[in-house]
Amino acid sequence: MAPQNEKILAPYGVKGPLEITLLGTGTSQGIPVIGCNCKVCTSLNPRDKRFRTAAFVQAGPLGLAIDVGPDFRMQMLNNHLSDVHAVLLTHEHNDHISGLDDLRPINFKYHRTIPFYGSDRTLHELERRFYYAFDDHYEYPGKPQVKAIRIDDQPFEIEGVSIQPIPVDHGDMMVYGFRIGSIAYITDAKRISTKSMELLQDLDVLVLNALRFETHATHLTVDEAISLFYELKPKSCFLVHISHDMGLSDEVEKKLPAGLHLGYDGLKLKSY
Repeated sequence: MAPQNEKILAPYGVKGPLEITLLGTGTSQGIPVIGCNCKVCTSLNPRDKRFRTAAFVQAGPLGLAIDVGPDFRMQMLNNHLSDVHAVLLTHEHNDHISGLDDLRPINFKYHRTIPFYGSDRTLHELERRFYYAFDDHYEYPGKPQVKAIRIDDQPFEIEGVSIQPIPVDHGDMMVYGFRIGSIAYITDAKRISTKSMELLQDLDVLVLNALRFETHATHLTVDEAISLFYELKPKSCFLVHISHDMGLSDEVEKKLPAGLHLGYDGLKLKSY
């Protein structure tokens, strides 16, 4: 889609601005949590209402969804987005893949098959759960038109846009973050290796998960995210995959160092 002389260069150089929209910034239950009457779940502040974590990257004409969880339909509608060229999957947990069927209107409108990029393990699980979408012998008019493209730790391109997978540890499993130009998106991490830290240098924008203040076995805490922020030194950093246990958005924001902020649903961030 990009003219050859405007090809986005591997691994990090990008011609023109990039924009990432935080479609959702909540943990797997979302906020408010069903049946919860805590101060966060009953807050009237829109920034305390959080869909499941996902993002959308606009790179010139190319639109990339990062994860498609159970809130994907409303996330797209709320942000006036309608054109997805490809989906980048961080991993196969339900809050990151269960919105696959919501891509069907995009298939119908643009007559486009949408590729899903992910690790072999993630795509194997996607193909198992959504067998009808990937089975060439299973046909019906409303079937999602998708294809699976397996990736590893090496950079790859989509329509001239270079994407660097960032492997991180999600407790007992490896998941992917992604770097596009000077924007990096990391969710569901507990540990980031030295090798992956090297891929996260010189960032304009870092989106990073932080579940809560208390220790958790598979997710970064706020303090752990702050330590990474100081070490990586991005120009700005925004926290996502937030639990209602973290506290009210306005109160938490006051506790964060300069340059580090709580993300919120609908936030748009640019890199030039």
